[in-house]
Amino acid sequence: MNYRKRLIEWLFEISQKAYLLLKKKQPWAITNAQLLVMPSNTFGYQLGIFLQNQGFQLIPKVERHDAYHLLTGFSTSVQDEIALQYVCFGNGKRTPYLLGVLILGTLLLPEYASYYKQAYSFGRQSNHFHHFDFKHVLPIDYDLFRSTVFSETIQQGLRKLQKQYNQELNQIQTL
Repeated sequence: MNYRKRLIEWLFEISQKAYLLLKKKQPWAITNAQLLVMPSNTFGYQLGIFLQNQGFQLIPKVERHDAYHLLTGFSTSVQDEIALQYVCFGNGKRTPYLLGVLILGTLLLPEYASYYKQAYSFGRQSNHFHHFDFKHVLPIDYDLFRSTVFSETIQQGLRKLQKQYNQELNQIQTL
């Protein structure tokens, strides 16, 4: 991984710690184990699987972020974290943190600008999701919920976009 991506990861870690100290939100108080006993078709169960596959636990007060990953299909790689924020920005979310990620991410990783532009476009074309209280979405059917946010065309476009950039990333890493 190049030094710019390591810098962004470090900034994510620092900003997350600051966010957790300053944020007044109530944590969900739900464990991965509780998610994994939900019916397998639910958003909550699928979130539990995502977290398990990544080796993550829900981070109190920022649980919604992991729900965004599950909903959009973006990985937790540095460039996908930034692309995810572009989807959210396109979807109407506006926070100082998000704007900081967009500015710094774009400045530090300009080679992904077209990726970010396309991610933004998918966010604009999607039904609004950034305002949902995802704790209440947990018992809802995952596929049904996802299809209400993203049309099948947008879902296919997101998969194609992510596959394209993952292939390019793999090619760069093998050089």
